[in-house]
Amino acid sequence: MGVKGGRCSGMSYALEFDSEMGPHDKEFVIDGIKIVVDKKSYLYLNGTTLDYVQQGLTGGFTFVNPRQSRAVDAATSFSA
Repeated sequence: MGVKGGRCSGMSYALEFDSEMGPHDKEFVIDGIKIVVDKKSYLYLNGTTLDYVQQGLTGGFTFVNPRQSRAVDAATSFSA
């Protein structure tokens, strides 16, 4: 779980599979699921809630970030 630069508002959320853990990564186990956040992303994601939302036949992850100052598409990009 992390953030990347380059979207129209400055940052975008990222969910990716990874096989290695870096020396400064933070690891969390939530309901038996391992979540790893790199050091830089943790500065932006600290306090963020990740929810899975199902609406009709579609579903997806939603980031709820109390540090987010502006959003273009709140599900994927933000400005800190």
